[in-house]
Amino acid sequence: MFTNSKLTKSIRLAMAIGAVSAFSTTVAIAQDVATTDQKAEAAIEKIAVTGSRIRRPGAVSTSPIFSMNAEEISFFQEPEVERMLKVLPSTIPGDGANVNNGSAGAATVNLRGLGTQRTLVLMDGRRMTPFNYNGEVDTASIPTALLQNVDVVTGGASAVYGSDAISGAINFIMKKDFEGVELQYNHALTGDNDGVKDNIALTIGSNSADGKGNVALSVSWMNRDQVLLGDRPLGLLGINSKTGAGLAEFNAGLPPVAAAAGCDAPNIVDFEKGSGSETAIPTRFALVGYAPANGQFRNDGTIGTDCSVFNFNPFNFYQTPAKRYSATAIGHYEINDHATVYSTFNYNHQSVSQQVAPSGTFGAAFDVPLANPFIGTQAREYMINAGNAALAAGLLNTPGLTNWIDSNGSGDVDEADYLRMQLRRRTVEFGARSELFNTDQFSILTGVEGQLYGDWMYDASYQYGETNRVTTRGGYTNLGNIQNALDTIDGVNCKNGVSSCVPLNLFGGLGTITPEMAAYSTATALQTQAYTQEIILLTANGPIEAIKLPWSEEELSISVGYEHRKETGSLEPDECLKQAPASCQGGAGGNLLAINGGYSSEELFIEGVLPVLEGVAFAERVDIEFGYRGADYSSVGSVNTWKLGATWQPTEDVLIRVMQQSATRAPNVAELSSPIVTALDNATIDPCSIANAGNIDATLNALCISTGMVQAQVGAVQDIISGQVNAFSGSDPDNAPGAEDAETFTAGFVYSADFLDNFVISVDYYDIQVNDYIGEFSPQEVLDACYKGADTVACAKIKRIGGDLTISGSGVELFTTNLKSRQVEGLEINVDFSIDLGDMGELSFNSNINKYLTHEQQSSDTSALIDCKGRFGTTCSPTSDLRWVQRTTWSWNDLTISALWRHMSSVDIQSDQVADTFDQFESIDSYNYVDLFASYQYGKHTRFTFGIDNVFEKDAPVLGGEVGQTAFNSGNTFPSSYDNLGRMYKMGVNFTF
Repeated sequence: MFTNSKLTKSIRLAMAIGAVSAFSTTVAIAQDVATTDQKAEAAIEKIAVTGSRIRRPGAVSTSPIFSMNAEEISFFQEPEVERMLKVLPSTIPGDGANVNNGSAGAATVNLRGLGTQRTLVLMDGRRMTPFNYNGEVDTASIPTALLQNVDVVTGGASAVYGSDAISGAINFIMKKDFEGVELQYNHALTGDNDGVKDNIALTIGSNSADGKGNVALSVSWMNRDQVLLGDRPLGLLGINSKTGAGLAEFNAGLPPVAAAAGCDAPNIVDFEKGSGSETAIPTRFALVGYAPANGQFRNDGTIGTDCSVFNFNPFNFYQTPAKRYSATAIGHYEINDHATVYSTFNYNHQSVSQQVAPSGTFGAAFDVPLANPFIGTQAREYMINAGNAALAAGLLNTPGLTNWIDSNGSGDVDEADYLRMQLRRRTVEFGARSELFNTDQFSILTGVEGQLYGDWMYDASYQYGETNRVTTRGGYTNLGNIQNALDTIDGVNCKNGVSSCVPLNLFGGLGTITPEMAAYSTATALQTQAYTQEIILLTANGPIEAIKLPWSEEELSISVGYEHRKETGSLEPDECLKQAPASCQGGAGGNLLAINGGYSSEELFIEGVLPVLEGVAFAERVDIEFGYRGADYSSVGSVNTWKLGATWQPTEDVLIRVMQQSATRAPNVAELSSPIVTALDNATIDPCSIANAGNIDATLNALCISTGMVQAQVGAVQDIISGQVNAFSGSDPDNAPGAEDAETFTAGFVYSADFLDNFVISVDYYDIQVNDYIGEFSPQEVLDACYKGADTVACAKIKRIGGDLTISGSGVELFTTNLKSRQVEGLEINVDFSIDLGDMGELSFNSNINKYLTHEQQSSDTSALIDCKGRFGTTCSPTSDLRWVQRTTWSWNDLTISALWRHMSSVDIQSDQVADTFDQFESIDSYNYVDLFASYQYGKHTRFTFGIDNVFEKDAPVLGGEVGQTAFNSGNTFPSSYDNLGRMYKMGVNFTF
C-alpha cells in the first residue's frame, strides 16, 4: 500500500488535476477537500470526479476539468449561472438575458462555440430536463443557493454520459449535507440606475437525529428589469453596417437625421442619412419582380422616391425582463451499509418577455383593386404607370405568378384592374410586438445506492422530468385580414361580405390606420410546448482483484451500467400560426406547424482504470483509462463510443495525461421531427438583384435564369431587406439526419510545486473534430454555391417568386441534415498559487487562458471553409483566438477583496463579409474588463458583499446591426459578448444560523 507521504501527495495532486479551478485556489472534487497534508490524509476515501463513474482513492482526471467552488461562485453575486459560465474562456455566449430578437426565453451554455446542443448539462452527474424540443437545457433552473461546485469537462464525455457531450459536459454539484438556515439577498443595478436585478433565496437543512441522513430545501425568487436599446446612446438609433449611415450622428451625440417634412413620423429617419428598416411610415410601394417601379408614399397620399426608413432600435431590449420562482429539495438516508436512499426534486417557474419594434406588412404581397378609394389620384396614376411599365418589360405576369388581373379586358393596366403589390407599412398603431414565455419545469430523481459486497458499490435510480411552456405573441399584423381589408372599392365594406371586416388604409403616413382598422388587422396567438424525459440508470463499480499488474499494488477498477432513456417533445401552435406561407402574424418571420416526436435509447457502458506502474523510477504512478458505450437508438440505430487514455506521474509533483475519445450525438427531437415551415435567416446579398446589377456577367445571368428568373428580372428585382432572407427550414424529408461523430484528443501536463503556496500549473492541448455534424446551410452559402460555384444542387434550393426572394412563398431551402465537418483546436492553461502575507492575510492569483489554434467549419466539399478563429460575422459569434480571466484575491481575517480581469483579443469580420461591411466595422479591438468584489464577515451569522462589474465602464464596440446573426448582433453591437449596460453595481447580505 501507499505510504502516508505518497498517499498525501497523490491526494494533493489529484485535487490539483481532478478539478483545476478556473479562478480560485481552493479546489473541490465532488466534496470539500482540504489542502494541508493533515487534512488531505483525513479526507482520504473513494471518490469519483466529474467525467467518470469510477470511485477510487486519489481519483484523478485524464480529461481536463475546470471547477468553480462555492466561494468563487459567491464572488459573482449572480443568481443566473449562465452569466458566470459565459465568462469562461472556453465558452461562447448562448441564449440569455442579452438576447432579444431570436431569444427562446432561456439561458444556455455553448462550450467551445460548437453549439448549445453539443454541450451536456448535468446536475450531480445526472442529465437535466431540456426546456424545448431542441434538447437545450435552461440553466436558469439551477438552484444557485445550493451550488457547491461547477465542474466543466472539455474534450468530449459521450463514453461516460452518452449523447450530447461532443464538446464536453457541465456538472452542477449540489450541497448534500447542508445543515442550518441561510437567507441570501442580492441586489444589482447599472450605473444608469436601471436594469435592476433582485434575488432572494432561503435554504433550510437538517441532519437526522441518528446522523444517517440529511434533508435540505431551498426556495428562491428573482426579478430582472428590462433595459431598452433606447435607454442607451448606442441603441437609440440604427447604424448601417454596410454604409456607416448613422455613425456620425452617434459619434456627435446627435439624434438620427429626421426624414423630410411630409415623410416624417415617430422613429422615422432619413432614407439616405439614416439606418433602419424599409418597412416604414409612410408606406413603401413595390411591384413584385420589378424594382424600378418602387416608390414611397408621402403623408398626403402621393408617391415619390424613397424618403424614410424606420428606426426600430429603441423598442428592443438590451436586457430582457424576467421573473423566476424555484424550489429544490434534496435528501438522503442511510438505511444500512447496503442501502442509502436518496431523492431530489426541482421545480422552476420562469416568465421571460421579449419585445421588438411594431409589426408591419414587411413586403407581403397583396391583391389590391386600383379603385380602392384610399388610394389618392396621383398615387393611383403612379401605380398604373408602374404596372404598364412592368407589362411592357414583360415582368408583370411571369410564369407561376399573376401580378395583374385585367378585370375589364382592356389589355392595359387601368383603374378597373387589380395589381399584386408589396406594401411595406410599419403598423405602429398596433403597439410593439411581444413574446411572453411562461415556463413550468419540474424533475424528480429517486434512487438507492450502497455496498454490493466488498468494495463493490451499486446505484439504481429513476428520473423523470417535464417542461411545459406557453408562449403568447401579440402586436403582429394579421396578413389574411389585411388582404380582406384592402379589397374594397367604397372604403366602408370589404368585398368578402364579412360584416366584421374593416377596410384598411395603408396608402399614406401615420394616422391612416384608425383604432377600428387596427383591431381587425392585428393578431395575437398562442403556442404551447412540452418536453418529457425519463431515465432509468443502473451502475455498479469496484475493483477486480484478479486483474492486477505486478508493478502496481492497485487492481483494475471498473464501472459498468445500463441506461434507458426516453425523450419526447412537442409544439402545438394556434391554427392561425400554421397558415402558409407567413401565418396570420406578419412580422413573425414565417409560419409554424405542429411538432410531435421523440426517441428512446438502450445503452450499456463500461469504463475502467488499470494501474500499470507504481513507485518506480520515473513513474510514481502510471494508469490506463478506457471506456466503451454501446447505444441503440429508436431513431438512428446502434452507435458506439469509446475512450482510451493514460496518466503518467513521473514524480510526485508532475502528471502527464493524454486521452483519445470517440464521441457521438444522436439528433434531437427538433432535428428529427420538424416539418417544413417558412422562416427568416441572415444573408448579405442576392447576386441576381438590382444591388449587384453591375457585376452580372453572362455566366451569372444564366445561373440566375436557371433559378426561375426571366431575362428581364435579372438585375432588376429588389435585394435582400435588412440583412434577412426568407427560408424554408425543417428536417430534410428525403434525408433525415443521422448521428454525428467526433474524434477528440487531449494531452497535457499538471505541475504542482512547493516554492509557492498551492502552486499549480496545467497546460492542455485539445482537438475536437466533428464529422457529419447536424445543421443547416446558411442562406448565403446556398446563394454563393449556386451563383459563384455553379452548384446545380444549391441552385435547386432557391425558390423565387417573380424573380424575387423577399415576398412570402419565396426563399431558400435550409433543411436540417448532416453537413461535412467542424473542428476546434487549442490550448488551455491554468495557473494557481497563493502568497502568505503573515499578519496581513493571504494573496491568491488564479488564471485561466484559452488559445484557439483552429476554429472552423465547412458545410460541404463545395462550400467555402469558414474560419471563425479571431473572427465575427453572420456565422461566427465574436471568437477571440486568445481569452483569459485572471483573479487576484486578498483574504485578511473577515475581509475578502477580489479583482477579476477579463481579456478578449481583437477579432475581424469574416472574410466573406469584408466587401459588404463599412471600413470602421471590419474589426473589434481587444477588450479588457475589470470586476471588483468585496465581502465582510460580521460576527458569526452575517456576511455583507459588494461588487462592481466593468469598473472602468468600457463601452461596447460600435458595429451597426447587420454584421452578425440577428439574435446576437443587436443594438449596433454584440450585447452577449461585450458589456453593453455600462458599470454594474452589486450588493448583498447573507444570514446563516
